[in-house]
Amino acid sequence: MLRQCVRQFVQKLVRRRPLEPREESESLRAPLSTLSLMLLGVGRTLGAGVYVLAGVMVMFITGPAIIISFLVVALSSVLSGLCYAELWAWVPRSGSAYLYSYVTMGELCAFVIGWNLLLYLVAAASCLTRAWSYTFDSLIGNQISQALERTFSPYMSSFLAPYPDFISLGLVLLMTGLLVLGARMTTLMIKVSTGLNLFIPIFMILSGFIKGDLHNWQLTEQDYRSNTSGSSSTFSLGPLGSGGFVPFGFEGILQGAALLFISYFGVYGMVTAGKLAPNPQRSVPLSMVISIFIGFLAYSGVSAALTLMVPYYQIHPYSPLPQAFLQVGWDPAAYVMAIVLLCTLLYSFLWATFSMFQLIYAMAADGLLFQVLARIHTHTGTPIMAILASGTLTGFTASLLSILDLVKLMSAGVLPAYTLVAVSILVLRYQQDQNLNKNEKIKEEIEISDHEPSPSEPVPEAGTSSILKTLWYPTSRIPTWKSGQIVYGCTFLLVLLLTILSLILAQWPSQVFSGDPGLTTVIVLLLLVIAGAMVIIWRQPQSPTALHFKVPALPVLPLVSISVNIYLMMQMDAGTWVQFGIWMGIGSVIYFGYGIRHSFKEKNEQQPPASTSQMLDKNVPSDESS
Repeated sequence: MLRQCVRQFVQKLVRRRPLEPREESESLRAPLSTLSLMLLGVGRTLGAGVYVLAGVMVMFITGPAIIISFLVVALSSVLSGLCYAELWAWVPRSGSAYLYSYVTMGELCAFVIGWNLLLYLVAAASCLTRAWSYTFDSLIGNQISQALERTFSPYMSSFLAPYPDFISLGLVLLMTGLLVLGARMTTLMIKVSTGLNLFIPIFMILSGFIKGDLHNWQLTEQDYRSNTSGSSSTFSLGPLGSGGFVPFGFEGILQGAALLFISYFGVYGMVTAGKLAPNPQRSVPLSMVISIFIGFLAYSGVSAALTLMVPYYQIHPYSPLPQAFLQVGWDPAAYVMAIVLLCTLLYSFLWATFSMFQLIYAMAADGLLFQVLARIHTHTGTPIMAILASGTLTGFTASLLSILDLVKLMSAGVLPAYTLVAVSILVLRYQQDQNLNKNEKIKEEIEISDHEPSPSEPVPEAGTSSILKTLWYPTSRIPTWKSGQIVYGCTFLLVLLLTILSLILAQWPSQVFSGDPGLTTVIVLLLLVIAGAMVIIWRQPQSPTALHFKVPALPVLPLVSISVNIYLMMQMDAGTWVQFGIWMGIGSVIYFGYGIRHSFKEKNEQQPPASTSQMLDKNVPSDESS
């Protein structure tokens, strides 16, 4: 009885969503060339939010070496993007990582990814409104922030922002009201915002050539003391560190890379358009690499210009670009840059909010969140409760948390989600062929039965030698249930070992590289077991299913992506993981208390009307596009 209950519970966790039939409008779209995909990726990658984040990153974490952090993130994003592309290839529909994982990996994995992406979107929208508030305040000499800080700072807790940001709260309430009334993104808004996002790096890089000074990459303690004594700025100077180009060391570069992982997040939205390319196997990775490279040039160019124009410890942490022009004496340029940033930040905030309530609506329509969040207003055609939930979450976090805390939460949401994506690819390629179409009977998905070997699956022999032989020399050329379970077990072991290895490297790097015998022995043993598990996975038969795109060099590339993501996660502080743990705890209560009992009921009995689905497809971007 107990065994059957456990099996029943596990079956509920891994049941998959049947794939909806492809809509006719989706299959009749014009093909896209590699150049078109690349332009789409660039448009979704460049965002004003990253330029605002550069201030706090440069001042407190990386210094001018933020350029190296952007490079590390770019390489990591390419790996994650390739894994995401194959996950999309298993489910060739427009959608998000939440949908793809639900169809391929099952309910629990989909909920974890969706809940993590929701954290990212809440933090992203909050961060953008907070940045908008700081930029607006810079136009009037930072008078609002100074007045609020004087009034509320003594009463604010240490883990909150110095003062509640009422401008951010007001902006969120205003935009939420407009969205409830049916406000939509227009093509003109998209084109104008894309043009402004291209204007920012071009103008900043040219300004850096004119007003930049290479001495700002070679600053010393003497320069810091002279700036301290002669500074008339309204905000205090940041820390000096060790000076020079890398003032906060290699550790600062890695911490910066962990927090800047979100920089190229939008490029993954380009992958869903890859099915329209004549040769996705070539077009998707090529256009993705080019898009990320152009994004790296833009972000690193703006950061280089900023740190050359102003010493890194004098950069305004929350309104860096307008304040940089004020400090070099280009007042008109400061106001132009502030106005451009206000427009682009508002556009980015709308994209993030659209993506957020789309994700909430999708999870509620699937029954994983409360049904009321999937209700559509008959007059406006919008999911009002999902929009109100998005506005409530955003307004609360935007008004109380600082930009740096919000950035940490964004990375804490994205890194685990895309680590799961890479794990999914590692597992899926070695499983038996699965029918993902809606014609698959739901009864078969939830049926509780013991595994019966297929006729092609050999009956295992007894003995340890037979088990070892099966691991190294599989008896079938196509995946079987046994080979799939072997890959599941090895993948779980690899994630655990890589987590331990990353934790050691992140916490005791000096002892490791100085040759500490104890740590060196542990690392060597970990690497040997990791290599053995990887070889076992490599020896298993892969699925012969034809896909639009497949990750090359399996299983090495997904494992490298998993390793890099886990190592970057280890760079974040304990406070961020406490907040992340609270968020995941809330999600666990919602899923195990409500979602696990309602997902299939809601999915089968509460399908949204056709007009609703069309409205969401036309007016709401996918959750990666912010």
